[in-house]
Amino acid sequence: MNLSVQIGLLLSLGTALASIVGFLYKHRGAVESPPVEASRPIRSSLGLFRSKWYVIGIVVAMGGWGLHVAALALAPISLVQSVIAGGLVFLTVVADRIFGFTVTRREWIGVALTAAGLAVLAATLEGAGDSAHSHWQAGALTVYLAICFGLGLVTAFGARSNKHGGTLLAASAGLIWGASDVAIKALSDRLGNSSAAEILIHPLALLILVASLVGLSVSARSLQVGKAVPVIAVTSAAANVCTIAAGPIVFGEPVPDDPLGLVVRIAAFALVIFAAAFTPPPIRAAGLDPEPESGLEPA
Repeated sequence: MNLSVQIGLLLSLGTALASIVGFLYKHRGAVESPPVEASRPIRSSLGLFRSKWYVIGIVVAMGGWGLHVAALALAPISLVQSVIAGGLVFLTVVADRIFGFTVTRREWIGVALTAAGLAVLAATLEGAGDSAHSHWQAGALTVYLAICFGLGLVTAFGARSNKHGGTLLAASAGLIWGASDVAIKALSDRLGNSSAAEILIHPLALLILVASLVGLSVSARSLQVGKAVPVIAVTSAAANVCTIAAGPIVFGEPVPDDPLGLVVRIAAFALVIFAAAFTPPPIRAAGLDPEPESGLEPA
């Protein structure tokens, strides 16, 4: 494993911690803000930014985003996401010990299983540590981004009338942000070969901006209607599955060619799905008893 990849993985660890802390601060701010409404995105955003806790969360998250961009430029996307996925175990510790959330045993187990499944999933990508693996084909990238982003939007739309709307919104935000991360990785291939202006006007830069903003709005609503630990775990799992799968599908990262490796890969996917189903569904953070979740507020 070369030095740049090692540095990228170290930055990934910082990304994981910053992401979790930022999420928890955003949750604190989101629950004290007016409900996010899909038909009024500007007003909803202004309402969120009136909370100092939400602003702190955004600042911390932006710092983590910067570390993530640097990590993706230096290391394979699958290895970066494996470290971030493993870092998900920080979630229950930070939420319980620092932010004072009551974390149930089932939530501890669910988050640990999710992190383990994602880490194993990425660890089966053998031989990926020899370079950044940033090269891609336009056709494969376009189809993959369309699928991830499209699934995210469909999931958010389905949350409007579903009793598990908070969970669906968390998954939607993760898929949309996953598409953004894949686009960031693809755009990093242009670094060193293009000027800053050329990178900023690249179509992928526009997609990154749109996906980031849409994901931010959807995530804020999921934090408003859901309990912090399950919502963050589902968001992270969806984003990591999307980005880890992009390694071999889009960027040509090596995958196991032996039967045992394939079985382990399938088992890891199954573990992630089981963990998501096992983790308790979110409830309103301000309440004591579970109540039906709702999606984005209607007009």
